[in-house]
This record gives sequence, C-alpha cells and structure tokens, in this order.
Amino acid sequence: MAQEKDTFNYSDERFADLQMLRYRVDGFDELTLKQKTFIYYLQEAALWGRDIIWDQNCEYNLRIRKVLEDAVPLMTSPKWEERLSDGLTDDAFKEEEENRKEFWIYLKRVWFSNGIHHHYGMEKFMPGFSREWFQKIANCPDEIAEIMFNPDLLNKRVNLAEGDDLVASSACNYYKDVTQEEVERFYEKKKELSDKKHPEQVGMNTTLCRKDGELHEEIWTTENKYGKVLKKIVENLKKAREFAEDDKQKEVIDLLVEFYEKGDPRTFDKYSIAWVENTEPLVDFVNGFIECYGDPLGIKCSWESIVNFKDIEATKRTETLSNNAQWFEDHSPVNPEFKKKEVKGVTAKVIKAAILSGDLYPASAIGINLPNNEWIRAEHGSKSVTIGNLTDAYNKAAKGNGMLKEFAFGKEEIDIVEKYGDYTDDLHTDLHECLGHGSGRLLEGVSGDALKNYGSTIEEARADLFALYYLADPKLVELGLLPDMEAYKASYIGQMQNGLLTQLVRIKLGDQIEESHMRNRALIARWCLEQGKKEDVMEFVKRDGKTYVKINDYQRLRELVGELLAEVQRIKSTGDFEAAKNLVENYGVKIDIELHKEILARYEKLNIAPYKGFINPVYEAIKDNMNNIIDVKISYGEGYAEQMLRYSKEYSDL
Repeated sequence: MAQEKDTFNYSDERFADLQMLRYRVDGFDELTLKQKTFIYYLQEAALWGRDIIWDQNCEYNLRIRKVLEDAVPLMTSPKWEERLSDGLTDDAFKEEEENRKEFWIYLKRVWFSNGIHHHYGMEKFMPGFSREWFQKIANCPDEIAEIMFNPDLLNKRVNLAEGDDLVASSACNYYKDVTQEEVERFYEKKKELSDKKHPEQVGMNTTLCRKDGELHEEIWTTENKYGKVLKKIVENLKKAREFAEDDKQKEVIDLLVEFYEKGDPRTFDKYSIAWVENTEPLVDFVNGFIECYGDPLGIKCSWESIVNFKDIEATKRTETLSNNAQWFEDHSPVNPEFKKKEVKGVTAKVIKAAILSGDLYPASAIGINLPNNEWIRAEHGSKSVTIGNLTDAYNKAAKGNGMLKEFAFGKEEIDIVEKYGDYTDDLHTDLHECLGHGSGRLLEGVSGDALKNYGSTIEEARADLFALYYLADPKLVELGLLPDMEAYKASYIGQMQNGLLTQLVRIKLGDQIEESHMRNRALIARWCLEQGKKEDVMEFVKRDGKTYVKINDYQRLRELVGELLAEVQRIKSTGDFEAAKNLVENYGVKIDIELHKEILARYEKLNIAPYKGFINPVYEAIKDNMNNIIDVKISYGEGYAEQMLRYSKEYSDL
C-alpha cells in the first residue's frame, strides 16, 4: 500500500555523485478502473523498452550489464563471507571488501546511466575495483574487461568537440564503421528526396552501417533490430488500446503500432499529429524514438517513455499560458520575420508521472514539449507538460541542503529565492516548454537540423531565453500567474548563478562543458555578464575568498535577455551554422579553471550529490479467476537495486 503523504520519504540511497529520489503518484487511487488498467498496460509497454536505450548508448552496455548482474549472487551470498574468512590476511580481507564496495558503486552507476558513460557528462566512468579481482570472481570475457577498464576505449558517449570526427569519436551505437562526412552526405541525399513542405525525420529510427562495402540503414522495427522488445511493446499497447479514453486515443495507439511494425517516419508523423490533437483524455503517454541529444549529429532518436495523467488543479496555470500563446508570440522581441503569424494548437498541462522509462529513467526531464518535427509544430501545434510530481520531489528533497546560502550573494537574494523560487521554477518550466519551444518559425527551405551539433544547445537556449524574458513581464501579474513584479527576480538569481557558478559542480576539474542544456545555461549567463559589463548590469563579486554573482539592474538584464533571444531566434530561423558555432564555442564551452576549483571546494563541504534520479513505483494488477483486472495497486517500497535487477529479469529480451 502507498505510504501516507506526511511520512513519505522522497530521498533514498546515495552513491558516487548520485542521489536516488522517490516520487508520489497522488490521485492514482481515485482514478476509474478503466483508467488504472490503461495506465497498467501502458507502463508495461514502457518498461519493455528499457533495453533499447542501453543498446543505443553503447553496443557493449547490455553485455556489460549481464556480466555485472551475474556477479550479484556471489556478492550477496553467505559463501562470500566464508571466502573472506578462509585464510586471508587482514590486508587481503580489507582489499576484498573494498573491491566489493566499489563493485556495487560501479553497478549502481551503470544502472543509473543506462550504460558505462555518465548520463550527463557523457564521459566513461571507470570501475573502482581491480580488473584482476573482477575477472577472477566473475565470468567476464577479456573483450568486455578491456572495454570496462581501458580508459582510452569508447571514452565519450557523445563527443561534441569542435574539429573531431563526431561520429567516429562517439561511443553511441547509432553508426557502425562510418565517418561523420559519410553520414552527413548520406542524409543530405535522403533529404533531397523528402517532401520539402512536410519533411519526415529521415534516419530517426535506423542504425547506419556498412554492408558489402555500401552504406546501409538497419531499421528499428518489430521484424528487425530491437524486434523482440518492440513486439512486447506493441503487445502491451494493443492491450492498453481496449481501455483508451476515446476513439482518437485508439487511433494514436494504432498509428504508433504501425510505426513500430513498419518503421516509416511518415507514419510517425501521422502518429505525432494524432497525438498532439488528442487533448481531452486525462491519461496520456509518450512512447517512442523521441529526442536526438544522444546522437552528436542530432539525427537518430533515443527511445523513451512516460505514462502520466493530468493534474487538473495545477493545469489551470499552464492553460492560462497556452490560451494567451498568440499574445506572447506577438510581443516577443524577435524580428517579426521569424515569428509565427498564427500560433496553432498549443496545449499545456501539469501532469503526474506514473512511470518513467528509457531515456527518461532514472534521470528525468521535468518538462516536455513535443513533437519535435518543425512542420508539425507549425501546422498542428504542440503539447507541453510540466511534470509536477517530479518537481515536487526535487523541491522537497532539496530543502535545507545549504546550497542557496552558500552561493547566493546576500540575504536579499536568499529571501527572494526562498519566498518565490519553487513557484517561479515551475513557471519557468511552463514557459520554456509550453511557449518557448513552440515559438518562432523556420524560414522556408531551412532544415530543422541545419545547426548540426550545435542545434540542441541553440534550441534549449531559445526556450530558456523566452521563459526568462517573459517571467519579468507585467503580463504575468495581469494573468494572475505571478503575485507581484518582485517574484521574477528569484528565477533571474537562480538562472544566472547556475549558469556562471553552480552547474560547474557537475563537471570534472579540467573538463569543458559538453552537455547541451549546460552549454545553454552557460551561454546565456556568460553572454549577459559580458554584454552588461559597461552598464554594471551584473558582476562577479569576491568576498572572503568566495565568488558570487550580483545582479545590479534586473530590468536591464531582462533587456539583454531579449536581445540574445532575438539573435538566437535569428540563428534558428535562418539556419546560421557559423553564428551558432561562434555563440556556443565562445560562451558555452570553456571553463575558468581557478573558478572551477573554488566552486568544487565549496560544494564538497555541503556533502550534496549533484545529480538526482528516481526509483519508480510498482504497479500490481489484481485479477479475478477469469484473469480480468479488477484493481491496480501502487506501492513505493521497492529498493533501487531490487528494481533494477527485477527489470533486467522481467523486461529484458535483447
């Protein structure tokens, strides 16, 4: 049974740089049996896709996971203690125990990242136990051991470094024995054959490899690559279909099934249109090959799923934004040439996640705006969600951790953030997802992936800038979304502090910024800092040997945000690759090493894990003697290792 809300423990175990959290699914017990059953089969479909993202992240991940998990029974067996006490010296005993401790840390990190590369920084993390010890106690082939222990092999899952062959130097498993130049040439030819007005996402669901000396696409369908698990996904989607809330939702499922069975990206476009126009049901889901952050060229889409239902009360906030979408578009500071003349089909809601899977698990986004195909967004609109129960879990777990007091400039800033911060963070997410990603337009003939490896950073910057610009607009007070014109300052403090200082705690000393969202935040804050120097808009202040960010003129800072938004939208609308490259490389990548040392030292004293992820709840179908579901129960007691091992046992078929 679910724990009572006032005793619910949002924080669970911690290891390495990771903190596990739990999220509540309040309101599930009040859903109808039909809705509960619908969610049950959708979450089964979600969990069956887990292995896909493991294979997409690196071709060795599933084999490494099996080797590690096969060693778990030994690590938890009473015979282990017998082995340790069997004539070992004290030093040898300590070494064995240290190796076992490091084994668990490494395995839990591998589970968290869906593979051997850091989920955020993309670098390969190394085992803390010895190769000799592991190969002695585990059935680990030399090939797998070499991948695990050699730091020079597959050392970056996604490499975005300028000047490198981004395909050959990335460990992600979307390409095999091909170069970046070959990939770009191959897909340029395919795009030339595509419908110019309604182009499909060519290559989104294939592995590009070499076969008989020629480039060949291995398609991901029920009869080809990933076929075994895609069949399981389809099987559960078909079961869920019987409990869909309306005929349109059944059509959504039918089109998704057809896409999985045939693999035509044009079918995925039809599915996306049907999905974005299906706004009435309480229960909704994402299931498919969605985001392209895991591909250095932004072509291939990683598999993910989230099953959810609407938070009706909280959705009033996002509905207010979506109902005024045209006003926001019309009053944007960007060139009118790059604005949408008519904003269509923008819907937004706050949801409660019921299950997370694939590229959304264990680490998850807190907001989503889909579909990603630009022409569908322009002609049919988009769906935006803020995942309310995840942000709630983050906020409750972070209370009193000392982060704000350590890095905020002074009491005034602390008071503002403590008073308004949680709310403005949610509103920032709403604006980012609902209106930011859905704003603006590409000029005719400009491809959605014209910015190549800089495209993801520019897109995230565009949405963040849109949110920051409008958080400071009196329109939000007029709409009842902000209590007063002091509130927006909490978001400005947090965003600038994060972009300039605190996000550095997620990066190893000496490394540069690689991840697109982090590059975006650095780009915005550093650009505003540099542009505002002459007018003393914002500055670094040193006090007692510590660096702080001090905002001196919030309104002028808002104007700078608007200026940068206008430029970023121009870059996006025109496909200006060189301008995108210059902006990202000059402001979003490099780190001052002395500042980095300082931030890491201050953060270490707080004893906080920089990354958070979630343990899913467990759903149990209660059936009668005719095998009909008569109820679905939710519980939260499953441990992290217990959940991961169960998923590998029950939902693994690759």
